[in-house]
Amino acid sequence: MQSAPGEQPALELLVHGVGGTTPAEMLDDPHTVRVAGDDTAALYRRAKDAPPREREALGQNASPPGEGASSREAAAKEPGSGTDAPVQEAYVWCNLTSGDASRALWLLLLPFMVVNLAHWMRPRALRRPRLVSFYGALVRLIGLSLTVLLVAAACEVALDLTAWQCAGTAACAEGRAWLGFLSPHASPGDWWTQPGRRLALAALVPVALVLLLWFLAHKTWSAYENQRPLPATDGTDSGREAYDGRDARDAVADTPAPAPTASAPTAHGAKVPRETPGLARPGFWYGRRIVARLRAAHTAAGLLTVAAGVGTAVTAQDAAHGGPVLAGRILCGLYAVLGVFVVAAVCRRGRSERRLDLAFDRLTVRALPLAALVLLLATLGYALADRSADRSTGTLPGDSLFRVLTLTQGLLVLALAVVAALLHRSAPDPRTALSGYGGPATALLACALGGVLTGGLAQRVADWLDGPATPGEGASPLPGPPVLLSWQAAVLPPMLLLLALLAARLGIATWRRARAGAAQVDADYPGVRHDEARTRAI
Repeated sequence: MQSAPGEQPALELLVHGVGGTTPAEMLDDPHTVRVAGDDTAALYRRAKDAPPREREALGQNASPPGEGASSREAAAKEPGSGTDAPVQEAYVWCNLTSGDASRALWLLLLPFMVVNLAHWMRPRALRRPRLVSFYGALVRLIGLSLTVLLVAAACEVALDLTAWQCAGTAACAEGRAWLGFLSPHASPGDWWTQPGRRLALAALVPVALVLLLWFLAHKTWSAYENQRPLPATDGTDSGREAYDGRDARDAVADTPAPAPTASAPTAHGAKVPRETPGLARPGFWYGRRIVARLRAAHTAAGLLTVAAGVGTAVTAQDAAHGGPVLAGRILCGLYAVLGVFVVAAVCRRGRSERRLDLAFDRLTVRALPLAALVLLLATLGYALADRSADRSTGTLPGDSLFRVLTLTQGLLVLALAVVAALLHRSAPDPRTALSGYGGPATALLACALGGVLTGGLAQRVADWLDGPATPGEGASPLPGPPVLLSWQAAVLPPMLLLLALLAARLGIATWRRARAGAAQVDADYPGVRHDEARTRAI
């Protein structure tokens, strides 16, 4: 690849594989300079090919001030210089997949990662903006249901299995010193032995999970979605030179808005042309507004789930024993009202990739989680009231939530499939995965992952608390988790077997294609001896 005389030298981008490597090995030069990126992922060049600023930082001779090309690039502009080879730039991303043990916490977000793919698998649409918006709203609602499902699973483990069933049963509580102060059999008359107070204390576990999810979401939002894209440049290193190291938001705010062309999309709210490639659209990389709003809605939904788990159980106890239920019913009504606001926040407009959305829903981002937190605190205060006559028997009231969630997710996926089919019919494209049903299939996979994870967790904890017995059967002291969760947990072995078979099939197909490709390469280059190690690496 050579550059035409008088033009800028071509840029050759080198990207390593999953094994990882160093910039020096990729560029075959011990002297490399980072020209963009950070310690996680970055672009490197040879020191002699680096822009002047990076070379000055190394104490090397740099081009004169104001010259935006390196010495090699400048030489390439001179007729007859012969230096027209492309400038090599290495992209090193191996740190994206490495880190300490805390990275395992991201497995909690696996169902959400999968459902996010359903958004990007939307079929191509042709003049169907309402259907496109409806498709996005359905995907966001499925994601919200996954948050409720995950928090409900934590409530099932902490509230139902531990605080309600095990602590309220003598056979389960005995021998567990850490549970003795909650058991009316091991510590009769103690303050924490009343069912409502046990639930209030156990609610700290799912609340901690919600806070962890909020932390992970806020961390990625601050690092990625909250970073405003840099202003468009002319495609040369002068664009990098123009960046003076300030925060990206300040750099954009002080830069005059360029014309909204396909090569220079504006960063100030004006739309770019429809023919602009997807990756070049400013809204593709900037999701500050919608991600912040969704984070607030999901956090509020998680806190509401915990509050509803405690509040409905205590209200049912009051109704069963003739206690005052007015406060509990008011709280249940407030759960429903705030839940409507959460769903409305999720269903609101998504984002436009053709413009940079600079607005920010501060009221929604702050009010929703705060209102849910206040409602949760009120619920815990209601649960801590004295109810010395109450006893916990059977399963926790309100376990039908899992059946409702499963039915809701099924209806949402079905609606998503209908919308995807209509979109695909408006602009058929043979390259679309599964004839437009790739997004719904991915969303269904996300729901299945969420169900299997929650069911497996609940069943495993129930087995641990029940000892050698089987929860819900025979002489077991525990009724166990809802039947639906047990069914979902039973899906794990056949699902793992199916995944193993699919992986084996994919591996065999890949091996066959590699052999066929190697034979084709040998046929295309007869008499040429190829490098075996390099071929395997490729």
